[in-house]
Amino acid sequence: MRSARRELLPQPVMASFRDILRYYSSYRAIAFFSIAAASLFEIIDLVVPYAIGQILNVLSGQPVDRPLQKIVATIATLTPLNPDRILTLGVLLGIIFLVTVVRAPIQPWIGPWFHWDIALRSRRDYAYRVMAKILTLPLEFYDENNPGRVAGRIARGLTNHTWSYPEIAGQLIPKLMRVVGIFVVIWWIDARIALAFLLSFGLILTYSAMSLQRLIRREEALDHYMENTESRTSEIITNIKTVKAFATEAKELERQRQRLEREFKVVDYRIHRGYVTLGTGQRTAVQLSVFLLLVFTLMATVQGHISLGHFITTLTVASMGYAEVDPISTLAEVFARRYASMLRFHEFLQQPAGTDAASLILEPVSANPYRFTGKLELRHLRFGYDRDRPVLQDINLLIQPCQTVALVGRSGSGKSTLVKLLFRYFEPNRGQILIDGQDIRTLDIARYRRRLAIVHQEVDVFNGTLLDNLTYGNPKASFAEVESACAIARVDEFVEQLPHGYFTVVGERGMRLSGGQRQRVGIARALIVNPDLLVFDEATSSLDYESERAIQRAMHSILGTRTTLIIAHRLSTVREADLIVVLDQGKIVEVGNHNELLNQAGIYHRLHALQDTGELLD
Repeated sequence: MRSARRELLPQPVMASFRDILRYYSSYRAIAFFSIAAASLFEIIDLVVPYAIGQILNVLSGQPVDRPLQKIVATIATLTPLNPDRILTLGVLLGIIFLVTVVRAPIQPWIGPWFHWDIALRSRRDYAYRVMAKILTLPLEFYDENNPGRVAGRIARGLTNHTWSYPEIAGQLIPKLMRVVGIFVVIWWIDARIALAFLLSFGLILTYSAMSLQRLIRREEALDHYMENTESRTSEIITNIKTVKAFATEAKELERQRQRLEREFKVVDYRIHRGYVTLGTGQRTAVQLSVFLLLVFTLMATVQGHISLGHFITTLTVASMGYAEVDPISTLAEVFARRYASMLRFHEFLQQPAGTDAASLILEPVSANPYRFTGKLELRHLRFGYDRDRPVLQDINLLIQPCQTVALVGRSGSGKSTLVKLLFRYFEPNRGQILIDGQDIRTLDIARYRRRLAIVHQEVDVFNGTLLDNLTYGNPKASFAEVESACAIARVDEFVEQLPHGYFTVVGERGMRLSGGQRQRVGIARALIVNPDLLVFDEATSSLDYESERAIQRAMHSILGTRTTLIIAHRLSTVREADLIVVLDQGKIVEVGNHNELLNQAGIYHRLHALQDTGELLD
């Protein structure tokens, strides 16, 4: 069955760097503005070493650059000041004051504020989209993917996106723009030195990029290993009682130790060593480049091609440029470490919604226009998780309003699959399911399901109060309606024993309730919805004999009030049914009430005899 279901799953989707960029696309305009502003501030920093170089020229008696001379001359014509050394030094100090002191209180609000604001807003938006995706994915996706694996992928994706944007937009891009600005400044001073700077810087970045590409592939493998480890950890926590019952703690610990050891070897010997090797090559290349540029600049100064001030400016800004190699590489390294998890996050978001996905538009239960008499008809129904291996074959059945129908048969005969088709978790390969004469595929799936209710074999309970769980399907139910349903389902027999009654927090997955109590909560929850069609899928399987009999008596008061479908292995549960449908190998082989089927001496008679002798039906 699992291999068959796998064939139903959509083909794996592939994400790209473009998807990562789209993560922030809702705030594109403000992103461009904040990145441009942060880049401008990085370039403005170059004004300080330039001004220091010009001050050195003034102090050493060498001429300042022509643009500065024009600024000083203009100020002298507008004021009574003389265009001398004092005014020139004053202008240079004023420029330094503007780009340092005046800028200081402005920059945080134009740069870091917007970078983090965009990241946090995007996280909020995508957390919402993730929840919508979780709610609309087909059930077979969750059959094939462990909850821990899915939760880990989502958490890493959101976290890495949130931290990456301020680093890339607020640091990496502005630093690269600073390097471009440094090239322009050196080019203005001496084109040959600028070309040498550009060539050496480009070679260093090319070497870094090629190394990071190899490391990214290793990070992808690591991300896969980590998901496997987290998935198994989640399974151990979920099934901790089974682990302890079979005394397999040592075995599970050893298995996880092997996984962690594999992760360590990939991280330490392949990834971490790769980053250290990359850093070693970068630092060696940077120091060599700084030394060679010092030689070139010194030669140009000695030969009289540039002034002493330009010598200081060129050496200072070039050193600033090479100093950016390490932070740029560190940011690129961090991004490389996160890249794989961000891609896997987008691959999850790109999973196609299932055909069973309901509308996510919130509307009150009372606004549902659907009301059914409960007449149900199955026409030539055929379905298989693998089309070549049908689970149900040519099912034809008519259920009248308020009729109680039981589905019995061995495990694998198709009983639960039929219920899944009824709830539209899957679509039939052929045939129709009609309710009140309407094909259920033509109905709004959310509104249709709200007129149905099901009590599963394993009742899902949320970590909240008992009352919250009881009213989960109908939050507007009155307390009197809750008490009435609880009386039928025999919840009232144990609710008084809880420390806070209906307001007792039942724990995650209802761990503070016994299996039988959770089953009763499930029955009461279904009744509170007041459905037109009520399904019991092995609803009494977790109860002891006494509780089962009590529930059966309670269910007797429900029978005839609405269409009821009962799936059961225990034939004692279905004796009172109006109609018993016997399934075998995906086909209806017998139909009748309890006495009629016993008289036929067919499969039902044999199952009844086996149960009477204590043998299992499956």
